Amino acid sequence: MFKSSRRDIVLQIGAVLMTGAISAVPEAAAKPNTAAAAGFRSDPVPRFNVLQASGRLDGVHGVVAMLGGDVVFERYFPGQDWAWGRDLGHVAFGPDTLHDLRSVTKSIVGLLYGIALADKRVPPIDDAILDHFPEYVDLRMDRNRSRITIRHALTMTLGMKWDESLPYTDPANSEIAMERATDRYRFILDRPILGQPGRGWIYSGGAVALIGKLIEKGTGQSLPDFAEKALFAPLGISGMEWARGSDGEASAASGLRLAPRSVARIGRMILSGGMWDNRSVLPKPWLDQSFQPAALVDIGWPGMHYGHLWYLGEALIHGTTGSYGEPFVAAFGNGGQRLFVFPSLDFVLSITTGNYDSPEQWRAPAAILSDVFLPSLTNE
Repeated sequence: MFKSSRRDIVLQIGAVLMTGAISAVPEAAAKPNTAAAAGFRSDPVPRFNVLQASGRLDGVHGVVAMLGGDVVFERYFPGQDWAWGRDLGHVAFGPDTLHDLRSVTKSIVGLLYGIALADKRVPPIDDAILDHFPEYVDLRMDRNRSRITIRHALTMTLGMKWDESLPYTDPANSEIAMERATDRYRFILDRPILGQPGRGWIYSGGAVALIGKLIEKGTGQSLPDFAEKALFAPLGISGMEWARGSDGEASAASGLRLAPRSVARIGRMILSGGMWDNRSVLPKPWLDQSFQPAALVDIGWPGMHYGHLWYLGEALIHGTTGSYGEPFVAAFGNGGQRLFVFPSLDFVLSITTGNYDSPEQWRAPAAILSDVFLPSLTNE
């Protein structure tokens, strides 16, 4: 068994949710919603205001909560922002302002594969991945490498060396090295083999780049074009940007920019079993499959698991009669980008922040969830 590389930015949130730890906000750019308490057991607005007054949520840009299909809470705050490392200066965020999602992009790419698979435009997930990259004849001759499947990419269990624990300004970071490679797909598929595929989890933007390329190969469309037509347009999402590398390839790992309202809509579609406005956008069986923990995989924190490019866990609720875990599925991105979906609570929370590459970036989203919304939903 090989050891998983660990990405503190992503995984610390698991520890926070399992322990109920809290923290961090800046000055509000909008007044509290007058109907913010609708559907909650207790009003989240006073809790949010207390958290805001504490000054502990520095760097938050947007918060959108949906309950029972309705937007019940929405706040925006001005602040410094970047678009994939490009300085945007001081931004006055609002409902339509696009924001880097960073690795939340990965989870959305997982949804796109499910849409394309239902239309039989991409290969079954147990196909050998190199069978669909015939241009790399030499790599297909490697017996160990030829056993790697699309499922292994979807679950980040490729069994190949990949290290994103280094800063994203470091050329030795595997994602940065991929972006600078002459051929990003050869770079990914030619990584050293560390162990049997499916037996260990290594966080890998390269795995998602392969999924994105399979979508492009199968649909004959660029990844952004397919996403716009197959997912965003059916959800009524009109604003979108997708960053491309110097080679012109759309970054499947981290390049998507959406408004937090749009991200919340994606969460609501998930809660509705892939439906939106009485139309099937995404097959429910794909969602069910995506939210099952990958077998034999430990991602490094107790209680946290990984499905098909989605995190799976339980938020710890401290009740008067004891504590219990509330199941969620989630997408996490560098800087504090978050999408939480709580099926049994019929609740979606979308958060955007500008704390990119900070070791403390997990604190603000964790506080918003654990100090404001979970108590208001459970009345605990």
